[in-house]
Amino acid sequence: MEYKTINSNNSKLNLPVVGLGTWQMGGRTEANYSKDTECINAIKNAIHLGYTLIDTAESYGAGHTEELIGKAIIDVPREKLFIISKVLMTNLKHDDLINSAKQSLKRLKIAYFDLYLIHFPNPKISIQETMRAMDYLVENKITKFIGVSNFSVNELIEAQKYSKNKIVVNQIQYNLTARNKCSYGNCVNMESEIIPYCQKNDILVIADRPFDKGALLNSSNTALDKLLDSLCKKYNKTKSQIAINWLISKKNIITIPMSTNPIHQKENLGAIGWKLNSEDIKLLDKINIKANN
Repeated sequence: MEYKTINSNNSKLNLPVVGLGTWQMGGRTEANYSKDTECINAIKNAIHLGYTLIDTAESYGAGHTEELIGKAIIDVPREKLFIISKVLMTNLKHDDLINSAKQSLKRLKIAYFDLYLIHFPNPKISIQETMRAMDYLVENKITKFIGVSNFSVNELIEAQKYSKNKIVVNQIQYNLTARNKCSYGNCVNMESEIIPYCQKNDILVIADRPFDKGALLNSSNTALDKLLDSLCKKYNKTKSQIAINWLISKKNIITIPMSTNPIHQKENLGAIGWKLNSEDIKLLDKINIKANN
């Protein structure tokens, strides 16, 4: 596995460049128990393949996703895993946030998070109050590091102003087809503003939905599709491997593809250990500017 490192207060944060996303394992916004065995086995298989970073949230499956992860990792030494969870935007008041974190730990059956994120900003709740609670989590060893998700540059700056601890991560949607406009929430200007700010300020970007929920692998953009096909032949790699490699080639960017398919999980790890050359990266950088708003 390859890693990216940033400094945080008096310690270093090392994150694998490819982790396992778990959105829709165990349900979307409500629990779905119909594929529990499949999801547990998928998480176990990912760990067996070499995944150590697992990303989840209390909102996934209304907490059921965390329960499934807890069952899957029960026999794995805690120090071998990097566990991320996220708090709902409706639970950002001080006591609500702390309670959410503790409930997530119970569902995951772990003693601490490696990283805990604010899932979405909430302008109706004081960010100062929220960050005071995030500091509490660090001070009481509920989490090692804190971060945010779907935050603009201004929201990042405001949050950091009220935190004693460094915001080490901003998780956003970013991929070859979603450059400056997220397909969910209100996150915009990812490529033009958010990522450059994070790179300049030593903040890691976790790019979620690296395949744009599969749309990238079946692109209707003829120019992008042709370029991906030619790069697949040139490097003897798949479209998903090209897409991931393009992401992790960039400073301070890692990604968390979700898959319950053992073949796809292994394929995604095949994006590591080689590099697109600079000319091909530039071609991929430029081509979608013409296709996206």
